Amino acid sequence: MKRILTLISVFALLVTACEGPQGPPGFDGFDGEIIASSAFEIVLDFTAQDNYEYIESYGFNVLPTDVTLVYIEWEVDNGEPIWRLLPQNVFFNDDTVLVYNFDFTQQDVRFFLDGTTDFDTLDGVWTQNQAFRVVVIPADNVGRVDYSDFDAVVERYNIESFPRR
Repeated sequence: MKRILTLISVFALLVTACEGPQGPPGFDGFDGEIIASSAFEIVLDFTAQDNYEYIESYGFNVLPTDVTLVYIEWEVDNGEPIWRLLPQNVFFNDDTVLVYNFDFTQQDVRFFLDGTTDFDTLDGVWTQNQAFRVVVIPADNVGRVDYSDFDAVVERYNIESFPRR
């Protein structure tokens, strides 16, 4: 008899332990959004007519929490491009500085020159045919990675290609 009462008591506790008031509703998510990194490559010229800036639309959906990183092809070593995270500074002998920089919105990314140098006197090597790679990282995917290391970012976010624009 004691066993039956013990079994009934345990069963009653298990059944009633699963009941209670419903908790608060969770936050609304983004319907149908894929949490993945997107990327592209662009080669551009900085000109006085464009105020030494260039604005490019993403061409894909960017969420409000996404983060944009931009890398510049800084040099080529034995045919292998070396990419550096922006901003990047160039210090000239006349104590002026050229800064390659960017900013971004949810719709586009802006590349621009900044610094103390007179852009109108710059040699074309600094303003023409500048290659950039843009990586958009969803905030949900931000992890421990050295973002200044281009190859580490490509590997971490499984970026397979940079479609050229």
